[in-house]
This record gives sequence, structure tokens and C-alpha cells, in this order.
Amino acid sequence: YLLHTWNLIGEKHTPYPVSNLTYFCILDKLFVPQCYSECVTGDEGRCLNGLISSCLKSSDPAIPLTTGGVRLAPAQDLWSTVRNKPVKLRMETSGLGSEPPMTIHQMFLATVQKYGDYPALRGKKDGTWVTLTYKEYYQNARAAAKSFLKLGLERFHGVGILGFNSPEWFIADVGCILAGGLATGIYTTNSPEACQYVADNCEANVLVVENNKQLIKILQVRDQLPHLKAIVQYKGELEQKLPNVYTWAEFMKLGESVPDAELDVLIDSQKANECCTLIYTSGTTGNPKGVMLSHDNITWTATAAGLMTSLKMSEEEIVSYLPLSHVAAQVQDMWICMRFAAITNFAEPDALKGSLANTLREVRPTSFLGVPRVWEKMQEAMKSVGAKSSVMKKKIADWAKGIGLQASYNAMNGLPWGFTLANALVFKNVRKALGLDRCRACYTGAAPITKDTLEYFMSLYITVFELYGMSESTGPHAISWAEDYRIMSCGKVLTGCKTKLDKPDTDGNGEICFWGRNMFMGYLNMPDKTEEALDAEGWLHSGDLGKHDEDDFLYITGRIKELIITAGGENIPPVPTEDALKEEVSIISNAMLVGDKKKFLSMLLTLKCNIDDSGDPTDELTPLVVEFCRQHGVIASKVSEIINKKEPAIYKVIQEGIDRVNAKATSNAQRVQKWTILPQDFSISGGELGPTMKLKRPVVSKMYQEDINTFYGE
Repeated sequence: YLLHTWNLIGEKHTPYPVSNLTYFCILDKLFVPQCYSECVTGDEGRCLNGLISSCLKSSDPAIPLTTGGVRLAPAQDLWSTVRNKPVKLRMETSGLGSEPPMTIHQMFLATVQKYGDYPALRGKKDGTWVTLTYKEYYQNARAAAKSFLKLGLERFHGVGILGFNSPEWFIADVGCILAGGLATGIYTTNSPEACQYVADNCEANVLVVENNKQLIKILQVRDQLPHLKAIVQYKGELEQKLPNVYTWAEFMKLGESVPDAELDVLIDSQKANECCTLIYTSGTTGNPKGVMLSHDNITWTATAAGLMTSLKMSEEEIVSYLPLSHVAAQVQDMWICMRFAAITNFAEPDALKGSLANTLREVRPTSFLGVPRVWEKMQEAMKSVGAKSSVMKKKIADWAKGIGLQASYNAMNGLPWGFTLANALVFKNVRKALGLDRCRACYTGAAPITKDTLEYFMSLYITVFELYGMSESTGPHAISWAEDYRIMSCGKVLTGCKTKLDKPDTDGNGEICFWGRNMFMGYLNMPDKTEEALDAEGWLHSGDLGKHDEDDFLYITGRIKELIITAGGENIPPVPTEDALKEEVSIISNAMLVGDKKKFLSMLLTLKCNIDDSGDPTDELTPLVVEFCRQHGVIASKVSEIINKKEPAIYKVIQEGIDRVNAKATSNAQRVQKWTILPQDFSISGGELGPTMKLKRPVVSKMYQEDINTFYGE
């Protein structure tokens, strides 16, 4: 009778309210005492799990898991800040927005049933590629889920994952979701205190760390994590045996005694409009916010993005290297790949220090996502190689690049004369050298990219498509791709979603607002912040300024919080001026405009320099900057040499570049009056850049307050 009632409650159109379950449990408390105890404390969700487990036990067959059937929990509101409260989905009546919702497990199982023997995850072990098929990936995720249950993972509690991309990262994340937890990535660059904040905020029962370096961070704050029950280290052996700290091998065996039936009941109880993942914002303006993403947020967005860009089942292959705690990498590397049975190849941990190039050449991915700084570094490296070429090679390259740029701009109108020869002599070789010869699409996102960098790759007949979105939109909301491309535009809105511009000015610039199934549930435990982000109608306010052209291409023109408001009251977006200077003066690495509430604008500049093995900027100038200096009669190899001597020729070049930028300014208030070169470049480890190389303006302002004060005689 109780089972029958539970089944009715699980149906989409239930004749009974959930409260009746409590009533039935009270009547039958003598038969199912553990269920009764859960109900009288108000935890009906745990009651269901306890009830079914007690009825089935390990000797009974598991409830058959299916991919079909819509599983939604009753919900009245579009948003929630409570971990276990479902939300109402923004369903459309037709088109992609009306597709039936799915849970993560339903999406995963659908892929496994059809592509189970296809490769899913590939990583290097002792220099050799090791592959997991989709069936093995699924089995490992289930084993991890049972181990999490054995360790005491509670429903809607977090599992924090702190480490570089790997099969274990994926398995822990998916396993956590199958076990009913909230998968939570933590940036590897976080301090112990920042790790503690995230782990405590999501009430993590388990933390999964990569190695001893990350383990030490957690051990330092362990006594400040009241919900933490265990720690798992997924790479290497433990340097010392500690209570409730496990190796990956130990962890994966822990759940062997947990019945499959118990896990299956838990999986089948999950609803598409419930939270399953937390993405924490970078926290540049305060504590990070836990972005709550539902099963439907992830499964629908993965489907929509893949269909819009014409991905083919079981034919795609990517390289995973960007931090998985960031929404862009997670959606591409994990969820889109899972939905389209793609292969995820894991780069080496030192990918951004140089090894990524080798991995790309080995894997030859079919698509590649790089943050702007990655594309800039590739551009600098290729220019450095080109500078050493013979005169003849330089002439051929320059000729080909002219054709390549023309071909890229006129891609829809046929290729220019000479393209076939330029392709054979230059473009094919460049793409092969970069490992992009199989790449059907190259993308950039997470931060603004300069026109100079985009045109450089266009000249090599490599079009880099811009993506635009937020953690709060489950990653992409606008996509630029082969069918819809305009340089400096982030394309058109994701199929099935909507965009509107709030309070547009006379030029059509307004705040970009989002609507669609990709809209997040809310910020965990932050109702005030959630109400700031979502208006009364449920539109997400991005905080970004943008405009549409006549063909509905979206252009980002600034960020409201980044706007500099001068003492005269003029609103100035800093990025266009910063990018313009970097295009005018090639030796500048980073530029940051300052002057909020001041009478004029000033700028902090850094020069391009080499990076050490730890990823930190050094005092050594890059070869291209050294060559630039030599061409201007300056013999210098270090940043400090240029600053200490205030090298007249270099300072003159920078001032002339600023003069050219100022000449294009629309008003006197937008002209840069003063500037200085900082002693070292910005970096993630230094705190000036976020995990995706995005500039942290408040941090830089605080670090270089004395320099800023000097501009204004303060």
C-alpha cells in the first residue's frame, strides 16, 4: 500500500499531496519505523528513500532505470535559493524550448545505451594514453556514487572537487549527482580560506582533492568544516595516513557493499527541476556566489548548444584544460561531450605553461575553446617563430595572410584568387602545427578579445568564434559560429532562448537580459542577490551592456559595474580604450583604465614578459618585445631595465600609441592623460587575473593604489 502510494506521488499528475505520505507512514510506523522517524522530522524526501530501501533490500531486483519519462517536482516559482526546493521551468510551447526535460542520469544512460563501447575519457598515465569507454565511465560513476553514500553523503549536500581536469574529476562529479549530492568545483588557485568558504557554503560532506598540495589546504581548515565527513585524494599515494582520508583506489571500493537497488531508487527519485550542481563565481566583488544549476539547466543547454552548432553524435573530440570549476569548461568538456558521445582528452596539468601545444598536436580536436589570453599567447608564439624566418618565407607568409584575411571576411561570397596556393603553402601547415587541422570550430569566451587577435587568426584562415554567457545562464547564451558570424560580435541568441536590452540609450546600448531554459535556479542561500539578478518576470539581468545590429547579432559594449564615471558625470566603458591601445602598441600585455570620480582618465600598463615554470610572470621580456626594442634602438631584455631608465624611445612609442587612441575619442573626457608601466605583468597567482584570465579590476586598483594616487596628486 505504501509502495503504491509512493508510485502515485512519483507520477506527473498525482492524485495525492505529498503530505498524505506522512499520514500513511504514521499509520504504518510499526512496519517501517525508520521511514516514520524521517517523516515526523519533516524530511519526506529521505522518507521515500528509506521506505523503498526497506521494502526492496539487496536481495530484491533493482527498479528498472529508464531514459524515458518526464520527471518534474511540483514548483510554483521560477527561482529558489534553498538547496532542495525545485523551480518552475521556462518551458516554451514549441521548438527547442519545449523539449521534454531530462535528468543528468537520463541523458547519460541514453548515450551509454547507444554508444557504450565508444571512447569517452582519455588521459595520460606514465606517458601513455588510457581510454575509458562510455560504459566504463558510467560504471565508474555508479561505483563512486555508492562510495559517496557509504561515506554518508546526504541529499543536496555538496561534494567539493579541487584539482586539475582528469577522468577522476568527471567520475567524482557525475557520481556525486547520481548519489543525490551537489557537485561543486573549487578553483585550484583558491587559498585555504577560499576553499573553506565554498566547502562550508555548500555544506560539503566529502571533498575530493587532486594531490598532497591541495590536501594540505583542506587539512588547514578542516576544523572549520562541520559537515565534512571524508576527504579523497585522486592522484598519488597519501604522504601520511589520516582518519577519514582515502586514496582514489580505496574510495572506489568503499561502496561495494551498497546495494544497486539503493542507488537506483535514489537515481529514479531525482527530478529535472531540482539542483544538482553548484558553480561558484570568482568573487571579484565579495564572497563567491553559489550558482544553483538544475538537471534541466545542464541537459537542455548541452542539447541546445550542440544542435545549434551542428555537432554530430560520436564524431567530436576535444581537449580539456580550462578549469572545470568554471561553467564554460564544464559545459563543454563534461556535458556537451556526454550528450553527443564525444571524446574528452585531458591535457597535462602544466597545459597553460606550454604543454597544451603538444597535446593539441597529439589529439587534433574537432573543436577548441580558448580564453582570449590563450589565443593571444598562441599569436605571440607564432609571431616569434615568424620573426626568425628567412626573408622569402616572410614574404610568402605576408602574401598568404593577406589572402587569408580577405577569404575569412568573404567566407560566404567565395574564396579569393590565390587562396588554393596560399592554403597549400601556409594555412594547412599552420593548422597542422597548431594541432587544429581537424578543427571545425574554434571558440573564445569568458573575457573580451581584441580585434587584432581575431584578425591575426583570420589571416591564417582560422576563424575564432566568440561565445557569450554567464554561470547564471549555464554557460552559453549567444553563440557565434560558421552560419552566423560577424567579427567582434558574439553571434546570435541560443536557439530556444530570448534576449532583450533593458533601458537602451540613443545608440541602442542597454543592459543585456536573458530568458530561457538555461537560466539558473538562484544563488544558494542568497535571496537578496538572487532578486538583484532576476527581475519580477524572471529575466536575468547580466550587468553587461550591449546592442543588436539590424540582423540581430549581439555586440558587448561594456559592463555596468566596470563603467568609469568621471567627475564630470560621463560614463566611459574601459575595455574599448584598453583594447585599442593594445592594438596600437604590440608590446603591451595588459592595460587598465582608471579615473572613476576623477577629472581625467589614466592607465596602468604592463609589458609582455616570459612566464616561469610556476606560471608566474618574470622580469624577462618576451623575444618579440626584445626585438621591438632593438628596432627602436634600445638594448633591453628586462622590464626593470626599461622602467629604471624610463627608456625614452619606448616611452615615446607608448605615448604615440595613446595619442592615436585619444585622437579617435568621442569627447575630451574619454582621452587618457597619464599612464605608467608597472614592474610586472598581471597573473592568476598574483591575484590580478581570475581563473579564466579575466581582469579583476577592484584587486588591481587596491594593489596599485599608490600609483593611481600619484596620477591625481593624492
